[in-house]
Amino acid sequence: MIELAGIVILGILAQWVAWKFKIPAILPLILIGLLVGPIATLYTEDGTKLIQPIWNGQEGLFPGESLFYFVSLAIGIILFEGGLTLRRSEILNVGPVIIKLITVGVVVTFFGAGLAAHFIFDLSWRISFLFSSLIIVTGPTVITPILRNIPLKKDVSAVLKWEGILIDPIGALVAVLVFEFIRIGGGEEFTLTALIEFGKIVFIGLTYGFTFAHALAFSLRRKIVPHYLLNVVTLAAVLGVFVLSDIFAHESGLLSVVVMGMVLGNLNLPNLNEILYFKESLSVLLISILFILLSANINIEDLKLVFNWKAVSLFAVVVFIIRPLGVFLSASKSGLKTNEKLFISWVGPRGIVAAGIASLFGLKLYKDGVSGAEYITPLVFMIVLGTVLLNATTARFFAKLVGVFLKKSEGILIIGASKVSRLIAAYIRNNNRHVVLVDNNRDNINKAKSLGLEAIEGNIYGDQLKDNIELNDVGYLMALTANSDINKYAINKFRDQFGEHGSFRLITPEEMKDPKNNPQEGLFSHTDDYFKLIALAEKYPGIQEIKIQGQKHYNTLIDVTKEDNEIIPLFIKDANRNIRIISSYSQEIQQVEEDSFLAYIGKPIDIETVK
Repeated sequence: MIELAGIVILGILAQWVAWKFKIPAILPLILIGLLVGPIATLYTEDGTKLIQPIWNGQEGLFPGESLFYFVSLAIGIILFEGGLTLRRSEILNVGPVIIKLITVGVVVTFFGAGLAAHFIFDLSWRISFLFSSLIIVTGPTVITPILRNIPLKKDVSAVLKWEGILIDPIGALVAVLVFEFIRIGGGEEFTLTALIEFGKIVFIGLTYGFTFAHALAFSLRRKIVPHYLLNVVTLAAVLGVFVLSDIFAHESGLLSVVVMGMVLGNLNLPNLNEILYFKESLSVLLISILFILLSANINIEDLKLVFNWKAVSLFAVVVFIIRPLGVFLSASKSGLKTNEKLFISWVGPRGIVAAGIASLFGLKLYKDGVSGAEYITPLVFMIVLGTVLLNATTARFFAKLVGVFLKKSEGILIIGASKVSRLIAAYIRNNNRHVVLVDNNRDNINKAKSLGLEAIEGNIYGDQLKDNIELNDVGYLMALTANSDINKYAINKFRDQFGEHGSFRLITPEEMKDPKNNPQEGLFSHTDDYFKLIALAEKYPGIQEIKIQGQKHYNTLIDVTKEDNEIIPLFIKDANRNIRIISSYSQEIQQVEEDSFLAYIGKPIDIETVK
């Protein structure tokens, strides 16, 4: 009982440590598992592990086959969640570089790492290519914490983010297929019987995953399942499909749940986000338990297998040769500069899917007596720990070294995607500034996307925005919702992360009554709130510009906007199309250059009256 409770407590503690120090959770989880597992045999009095998943085959927390069953089901749930995040539309929209990374890059890693493992460790071709298939994947859970506090150009962050998201299920599929190839062959030469069995597994996995995904979607759409049972029924369905598929074709369960998740994620279900949030929370718990268990189950003899120069050589080949080769081939003839390709090549941490599936497959193949299977788990764990440690400690320095570190974050984040927000965002975008809209109203988000604007459907009370590495170049924050409490909350929560150069919000009707005590973060004007902006956007649906002849002329224009109820100043744009946000303390803006423009919303200003 103490060991079971300890695993959960240590797992959640590791997750907290990862959050606190902004590092991938897999790092403290594996380290804790090693400390209470194989390393514990070096400091305990009786030379035993503090946590013993399997001991002498039939003893320990998970005697006999029970650890295999738990790991299989846990990995199945984790891969199902990964499949849910893979959207067809996103693959089509992410660009040729990312598509090549998950195709050309995968091929380079698969064959390159396989060759390296074979010649460096003298492993069989099958075990070598199983190893290479397992280290194909990176993953958002390891990349996001590393890049969260590194201001990068949006294109670089996007490539790393989408590669991690899309390659997880793809890598899992490749690893499952290679594993089935090895298991069916039984260590003997590949035969027609093995080919038939392999085809059976692929057929059952694809068929069951596709069929039961549509069956579950049908029951959810017809509301056969009550809302309060939505998540647990989905969980039961995933476990049921995994087991049923495994009965009809042994080891096809992983393939079935990956396919099931991918199909469900593309069926546009109304409750998909709820299912995804639940599975995400469940995955956090399972990952916490799983990796402490798997790390603790490694023996000190396994660690000695990779405690040598061969392991160092393999790690160096994977990190310094294979990864850059895959990136440069994938990014050829793209808009990425050489320094950006170098940085993407440097950041390739392997994550949860690699370590989890490696442990499962390594255990199964070792149990089946496959020669060289004992190397799978320690080698993959070595790559995972090594790449995470390397990238977590050097990514910021390397970004500065190769010149992709943004010295100033010029992007603008707008909270709220109403009509006036979309008008403002379009103007900012047209002046070559990165701008992102955030709203929890799907209709507003869809309208923004139809205009070609970057928009995120999300709740500011969650952590979705803080984890979005594509917002690393954002340094300005504008809260433009109708709710003053939301605007104030957004400013207080995101000021440090997204508003280092300026955080602004619309003032409230109460604040308008006392212009002398206007809040410092007041936006545009001290006499205009959200409803005034909306009214003008409806009446004058566009942002207009008037040329400024100098500081005195600018001051005159601002006085005009204060006197006229149908003009609200927004930005100052200089001759180089750089824009400055006008706050309600507009008199603080000094040194307005000639040939600048005042951008405003409202009726046209008569140039003759403000000369």
